[in-house]
Amino acid sequence: MAQLIKAPLAGVLEIFPRIFEDQRGYFFESYREDWLQAEGVAHGWVQDNQSFSQKGTVRGLHFQRGEHAQAKLVRVIQGKVLDVIVDLRKGSATFGEKYETILDSQRNNLMYVPAGFAHGFSVLEDSIFAYKCSNYYNKASEGGILWNDPTLAIDWQVAVPITSEKDADWPTLEAFKISEGGL
Repeated sequence: MAQLIKAPLAGVLEIFPRIFEDQRGYFFESYREDWLQAEGVAHGWVQDNQSFSQKGTVRGLHFQRGEHAQAKLVRVIQGKVLDVIVDLRKGSATFGEKYETILDSQRNNLMYVPAGFAHGFSVLEDSIFAYKCSNYYNKASEGGILWNDPTLAIDWQVAVPITSEKDADWPTLEAFKISEGGL
């Protein structure tokens, strides 16, 4: 059985699967529906995504709005990332707070991120990143928070971040609060 740890932000789980190693290599269950169901989480995952990113890349902080909101189950297949989420749920006691964890292919850990969070990661080693989504991506519902927002003060742990033009144009958390108030 995997070890599930509740993060300080309500609904967020870190999952550490049981890994069986021997002289041939290793084996582990990377996903079991009953892990999440035991915590009251039930999704019919509809989309799997995978990306490769070189060391120093920062992706995020992204989210989907409204009826296209997505819960995610994220993990690293190869490499190591700093995974970061920000609570954007209207009325949440932890609105605007961040949570960070290291996901890596040595521990094969996962993080469950409920809908209503902005998500991003920085690449500490060349990495293959994979995640399940509870809803399909919808371009019109896409949003984000500025990755280097001074209010969030995220230490992405990379010296010279490689980012996209799109990620440089997202609003700050404060501007998001004023314009949208939350998800």
